[in-house]
Amino acid sequence: MHITSPRSIACSLLLMTTCLAPLASAQEEEGLETQLELGAIFTSGNTKDENIKFKGTMDWYLTTWEYGLSLDAFRSSKNDELAAQRAYAVASATYNINDSSFILSRLAHEDDRFSGYDSQSDFTVSFGQTLLQNRANMELMYTIGAGVRNSRSDEGDFNEGVIRAATEFNWDISENALFIQKLSMEAGEESRISRAESSIQTNIIGDLSMKFTIAVKHQSEVPVDRKKTDSEASVTLLLRL
Repeated sequence: MHITSPRSIACSLLLMTTCLAPLASAQEEEGLETQLELGAIFTSGNTKDENIKFKGTMDWYLTTWEYGLSLDAFRSSKNDELAAQRAYAVASATYNINDSSFILSRLAHEDDRFSGYDSQSDFTVSFGQTLLQNRANMELMYTIGAGVRNSRSDEGDFNEGVIRAATEFNWDISENALFIQKLSMEAGEESRISRAESSIQTNIIGDLSMKFTIAVKHQSEVPVDRKKTDSEASVTLLLRL
């Protein structure tokens, strides 16, 4: 069965959003939000280690449309030898049907040098809802949809259809503390990718916060000699611009 490539779908999404955005923005007020996260550890002496964690997100809010772009990158080396290198980019376009329901178009690309894959990309379209709107300090969102994933490795490239389900829970614990829980699963014919991310964000001063995050990724089928589960714990400084 032939499946349209993510590149072709991405072009279609770009064309669609380019055509529809002027219709929405003609009567809407713009709002832009940017966040930057950075964490780094450097050691020297008997052991020379370098660990750098970076994440940047940009969200453009309109009345009925929302556009998002994020890049999550990690690099680690020991004694000048690369130990880990990963980059995960996500672009999205959301159309808000009403105050609680929306349609999400999402394109993601991951380049993890040590995963056994050269890269993995997926494109999905999902229906979502925002729950707990009657709670002042809590918000729960879920999305469910379908799309296609492309995987590239030394063993060959292949496309597969996927079903994607995801949730995000935000809880304002106090005026200075925020808890975020994200869960997602992309189930395909060849493999299933699950992600879980838990974080606590604490305000330091003004727009500067400290963020502690634990992230886990599990893939049901991986190349030979590769582990199915990767985990990451990080402490970063977060700046809102």
